Amino acid sequence: MRYGMWTSYLYEYSPEKMVKTFAEKGWMNLELSTEHGEELLERGDPETEGSRLREYAKDLGVTFPQGHLLLQADIVDPDQDKVIDTLKRWLDLFYAVGIRAAVLHSKGFKSRGMSDEEIRIRQVSSLRRLTKHIENTDMYICLENLFSGPETSAEGLIDIIEETGEGNLGICLDTGHLNVVGGNQEEFIRTAKDYLKALHIADNEGKSDQHLMPFGRGTVDWESVFNTLKEVGYNGLYNLEIPGETMRCPLDMRLLKLDYIKEMMIKVLQ
Repeated sequence: MRYGMWTSYLYEYSPEKMVKTFAEKGWMNLELSTEHGEELLERGDPETEGSRLREYAKDLGVTFPQGHLLLQADIVDPDQDKVIDTLKRWLDLFYAVGIRAAVLHSKGFKSRGMSDEEIRIRQVSSLRRLTKHIENTDMYICLENLFSGPETSAEGLIDIIEETGEGNLGICLDTGHLNVVGGNQEEFIRTAKDYLKALHIADNEGKSDQHLMPFGRGTVDWESVFNTLKEVGYNGLYNLEIPGETMRCPLDMRLLKLDYIKEMMIKVLQ
């Protein structure tokens, strides 16, 4: 079982300095963030830049099992062609980096005012085009649970996957999102089970998405979460998405936190 960190924890670093710093702190499995993905894509060809980072990371013993596709991408946007073309570049980058679990929001702000039926039509259409782009690969697009609509539950995400009717689709459980909407973590994990390919491990106090580390002031029942993940045989990355721990926290203190969080995750997963 591998623990990992969303690279936005070191958002101010270049991709290379970020990788080197995480390696020095013993974090060898990472989720590539939007900030670092955007910087790589600004440099040039997705496959070229992705391969370069993959080789650089490999020399340091670091891998990227997971990545977060562009946060601002909205697959229900009426301008679907533009969104799909953008996400295809991201998928090409991710595949070259070595990412096999690509996390995606199943809708965004463009869905406001749309009926559930219209949202579903756009979701399915977009996902069919994106899965076509990665067919015959071992990459999964992992739909993340959100704050409203059917997408808050594992059942709702499975419905989208089954209606799309294509392979290469899975689920990313965001424990923080689920805590805000009052969902049951154990029930979500058991329902998602074989579809569960990625995790965003984060805590909060149940009112907003604070992105805090586990076993702090948040209210997620972590013993239940980790025990249930083990019971269902989850074998993806135990990835922490905790940018809330960077707020008002100097970089040297953040680096010290990495040591504590690493030891915590080692203990949890043993």
